[in-house]
Amino acid sequence: MLSYTEENYLKALLKLSFQNEDKPEAGTNEMAAYLGVKPATATDMLKKLKEKELVTYKKYGKILLTESGRKSGIAILRKHRLWETFLYEKLDFSWDEVHEVAEQLEHIQSAKLVDKLEEFLNFPEFDPHGDPIPKANGEMPELAKSLLSELQVGELCRVAAVKDTSTLFLQYLEKLSITIGSQLRVIDVVPFDGSLSIQIETEEPRSVSMKFAESLFVQRI
Repeated sequence: MLSYTEENYLKALLKLSFQNEDKPEAGTNEMAAYLGVKPATATDMLKKLKEKELVTYKKYGKILLTESGRKSGIAILRKHRLWETFLYEKLDFSWDEVHEVAEQLEHIQSAKLVDKLEEFLNFPEFDPHGDPIPKANGEMPELAKSLLSELQVGELCRVAAVKDTSTLFLQYLEKLSITIGSQLRVIDVVPFDGSLSIQIETEEPRSVSMKFAESLFVQRI
C-alpha cells in the first residue's frame, strides 16, 4: 500500500505529464516546485518510488511514470475528481472549497466505494472545474484546449474548464458570475497588453487581463 505522500507525488507527476504532452516527463526541480517542497525532499521520495518501480529516474535526469505508476496516479486522480464532484453537486460546497476536502478523501482505498460513488453521480465526465474524470479503465474524456486568449474579436464561446484552480481566481470567476458552461463573447482586444473586453452571457462588456484570458479553457460556438 502506498503512503499518502507517495500517492500525492504520483498524482502530481501525472498532472505534469498532462501539461507536457510532447514529453510526458518532469525534472526534480519542476516536481519540487509543483509540490512546494525542497528539491532534496523530492529526490528522497523519487528514490522510494523508483524502488517500488513506479517511476524511472536517474540523478539529475528526467522522471517518468512507469505503467504501474501511471495506473496508480490515474486511480488517485479519478478518486479526487469524483469526490470534488460529489462535494459540489450533492453537499453544496463551492468550487473553490472542494479541492482541499477532496485531497483528504482521495486516499480512501476502497475501489468498491469509488465505483459506487461514480454510479451515484451518474458517471460524470468532468469535475466542477471542467477537468476530465478518468474512467475505471483509465480512459478520459478529451479536454478542450483552446484558451480564451486565443479567440479573435467577435468570436463566441462557452467556458469548458478552469486552467487556474487557485482559490482567488475561482472566487473572482464567481464574482463575475462565470462558471463552467457560461457563454462569453470577445468584444475587443487591446494590442498593447493583450487585455480583452468580453461580454458574459447578456451582461454589459467588461475588461479582463491577459492573465485572466490565459486561465480559461473554452469551446468555440
